[in-house]
Order: sequence, then C-alpha cells, then structure tokens
Amino acid sequence: MAYSAEIIKRARERLAQAKADRESENRQHLQQAYAQVPRLREIDQLLRQTMAQAAQTVFTQGGDPAAAMERVKQENLALQRERAALVEANFEEGFLDDSPVCDRCGGSGYVGSTMCECLRELCRQEQKKELTFLNVGKGTFDQFRLDYYPDRVDPNLGVNIRTVMEKTYQTCRRYAQNFSEKSGNLLFSGDTGLGKTFLSACIARMVADNGYSVVYESAGHLFARMERAKFDGDEDARHEAEKYSACDLLIVDDLGTEMPGQFTTSALYTLVNDRLLSGKATIISTNLNTDDLARRYNAQLASRLRGSYQRVAFLGDDIRVKKNWSI
Repeated sequence: MAYSAEIIKRARERLAQAKADRESENRQHLQQAYAQVPRLREIDQLLRQTMAQAAQTVFTQGGDPAAAMERVKQENLALQRERAALVEANFEEGFLDDSPVCDRCGGSGYVGSTMCECLRELCRQEQKKELTFLNVGKGTFDQFRLDYYPDRVDPNLGVNIRTVMEKTYQTCRRYAQNFSEKSGNLLFSGDTGLGKTFLSACIARMVADNGYSVVYESAGHLFARMERAKFDGDEDARHEAEKYSACDLLIVDDLGTEMPGQFTTSALYTLVNDRLLSGKATIISTNLNTDDLARRYNAQLASRLRGSYQRVAFLGDDIRVKKNWSI
C-alpha cells in the first residue's frame, strides 16, 4: 500500500515521539521505584556487576570457567527472584515492565525491510486526517438518502431515476467494501448536485479506513499543482504530483471545471494512462458525458475512459436545492 512520503514522514515522527515518551516514562517509573524501594537499585547494580566480575575472576585467577559462570548464574537468578518479589509487593502490575512502544519492531517502525503494523496504523491515521482536513471522508454510506431522488421515469432516458440511483449507491458501496489495488476504475457522470462528490467521499473514507492510500483532489487543484511542479520547480507541488501517481486510489473530483488548455489535456491523458498501465485504481467525477470529454480534451482520452472505466450514472434533480427548500 503506497502511502505518500509526507504521510510516512508524519507517521514516523509520531512513532519516534511515542518511543521517546515511552522510554521517558519507563525511566521515571524506575527512578520512582528506586526512591521508594532502595534495595531495587542495589539489585540492579549487582546484576550489572556479577557477569563482569565473573569474567575478570577467571581471567586473573584462573580456575574453571564453567563453574564460575554457573555460580554467577545462580547468584543472578536469586537476585532476579528477590527483585520480582519486591516489585510485586510494592507496585501495580506492569509498572516496571520497561516495555517498548511496539513489541515487534521496538519502535523503529520496520521489521527488517517490512513496515511494521504500528507504523502502518499511524499512516492510516495520517491518511484519514488528511482527508478530513480536505473536508473529505466525513460522510458515510449510511447517510445516503434515496428519497432525495424522484421515483419517476426520466423522460430522456426511459429509466426510473430512483432505481438507477439505488444501483449507483450499491455499486459505490461494494467498490469501497471490496477495494483492492486491482479494483479498477469508475467514471461518475451526471449533472451538478446529484451526489457524485458525496459518494466519492464515502468511498475515500472506507478505503482509507481499510488501510489503503487515497488521494482526493479537485481537478482544478490537481492540474494547478502538476503545472507548478513541471514549470515552477515548486518542491511541495512536486511531492503532491508524485502522490497522484503513487497512491492506491486517486479520486479526481469535478473534472471539466478546471481551466482548459494544452497542458491540462496532456497532463490528464498522461495521468490516466500511467495509472492504467500500473493497474492503479482511479475514480473521476464529471458533469460531462464522454462526447463532451472528447471535445474538451481529445478523442484518445475519451476512448481510454470509455474502454477502461465503469460508468456510474447520477440522475435526478439538484439535491442542494431540495435541501434548501426543506429548511
């Protein structure tokens, strides 16, 4: 699961802080224990000294090394039993465990070259925070209301609007619930105010909750950042642009509302084509149909979208107007 470098950086900083806090807490508990039961300090000092003394005795005085080591072992075991009894009698369970922030990786974030689950969970949290900051991912599928869509036949398409939207809802929910890196692509198509952004946000939230990296961006912001990365040498924009290619799921909202131009057409085609070639999932929402997309961008892009994206239709009347009427 390809989290962006910025998300991993923030997650590692949080893990490092948690590790430092745990080590500080363990030191404080130990000092508190020493002050309360001075014999504990003596035992810990003796445990550190006995092995060194045994090695020195064998080296300077000769004798049987095995016998010396066995003697030290028995002394250590006796000291450990005494220490355990003192801890049990004077402190609550776990007070002097000296446990690391993560038992698997010790707080490094990695087991060998594999990201540990503790760091992966922090990446998931940072991912969700980023989506929330963008006002994405607050909605849930359970909040979707079919009663906003009229139970009547669309005169132009000859289909029942509410039936189509129920299918759209189920398609989006299944996509999010069963998401994998090979889930394929969706093209949300329909007029303004029909729930494309809301259901995109629901998908983003659920997919991020399941541990995948999600980048949600409006078309205008996406192309502006890609242009700054290419022509202005903007380092922040370059990192943002890299996320568009690397993330597990890219959601481009409101395609067709950005400023048109040769760069936009070229960047969009490259982004769509690169993600198709790498097998990464993309969702695009737009008010345009595929004919409009071909006229605004080019026939090659429209062909990619028709052939490689599942079209998800949004029908009905502007929900935002209905909500205002009901206030």
